[in-house]
This record gives sequence, structure tokens and C-alpha cells, in this order.
Amino acid sequence: MQALKVPDRDLDVAQFVKVRRKANKLNQQQLAELAGVGKRFVIELEAGKPTLRMDAVDRVLAVFAKTLGIVDRRQRG
Repeated sequence: MQALKVPDRDLDVAQFVKVRRKANKLNQQQLAELAGVGKRFVIELEAGKPTLRMDAVDRVLAVFAKTLGIVDRRQRG
């Protein structure tokens, strides 16, 4: 069975990191080492913890050639 492809823009940061990490066959420890953060940080990021250091989130995103930016808020409903 083939995995569904979801456009990056439809994911929140936590979902994006988890999907990209798995797609690149990385475990949380490997991603943490590549990004220069702790494994606990990656776990909390993927869990959607609302209070994380933006510079550390940006380092994780940089592993996937992405960065934090300003976008319109998605409508909930």
C-alpha cells in the first residue's frame, strides 16, 4: 500500500517534522543530532508542544531545507 501524499502547506509544524523525518528514514535521535537539538526537543515538537524555542524549531526545519515564516492562519471549522 502506498502512503498518501499530503502537501506541506496542509500540515502544521509538528505534523510536517514527523512526516519528513519518517520519509527520510530518520529516528528522533538522528534528527536531533542533525539539527543540534536534544531528542526530547524533537519529541516535544512532534507532539505539538505550544511553547518551544523558535530558534531550535528553525534548526530542525533547516534539516529539511525549510524555515519559520509568516503565513495566514488556517480557518478552523
